[in-house]
Order: sequence, then C-alpha cells, then structure tokens
Amino acid sequence: MSEQSLQTESTPHPVGASTIREGVIAQLRTVFDPEIPVNIYELGLVYDVDVSDAGDVRIRMTLTSPMCPAAEELPGEAEFKARGVEGVNSVALDLVWDPPWSPDMMTEAAKLELGML
Repeated sequence: MSEQSLQTESTPHPVGASTIREGVIAQLRTVFDPEIPVNIYELGLVYDVDVSDAGDVRIRMTLTSPMCPAAEELPGEAEFKARGVEGVNSVALDLVWDPPWSPDMMTEAAKLELGML
C-alpha cells in the first residue's frame, strides 16, 4: 500500500469591489504633489473612484491647475499605484477640469497640515 499525499487546490478568493476601492484609495494616499506636502486624496484632487465587480477601476481626478508642473507625473503615478492593488483588472484614469479644484475641496487634515485651520 503506498502513501498518497493529499493535495488541496487553493481557489483564489475574488476580491470584492469595496475592498478594491479601499485599496486603491490607500494607494492614492501615497501619491504626493511635489510642491505640496499632502497626498492627492487629502488635497481633494481625486473626485471619484469607481470599481466594477470585475475589478475594473475608473478614477476621476484633477490637478490644482491646468498649468500644474506635476501634470505629467501625478496622473501616471496614481494610475500605476492603482494597478498594483490586489484584484484590480484594469485602470482608466480621467483627468478632468470640471469642477475646477479649489482649496475648499481639501480635507480638514490637509488644511491642518498646511496651516489653513
């Protein structure tokens, strides 16, 4: 009689859309405008993060101004970091200018960090 080892196949557990969204937001909080010591999420530059059940992510964000020197870097960095979140299938980032960003869109934490409170 030979010994048989039992192998169990591990089935990957699908990551839910809300978990993916939380992970994407956590990653967006690691993206900083080089001129402002606050992350883009707290600055209010991220307007929306939508995640489908299939893990397709759509990010709507803006910059502090259309002439922002970080315009080349920030959207690409945000998209790259979102792609690294477990469960993400694809990322589409829409850079929008409407509504225009204003300091009123910052969180209280960002305003406190910048001495605006």
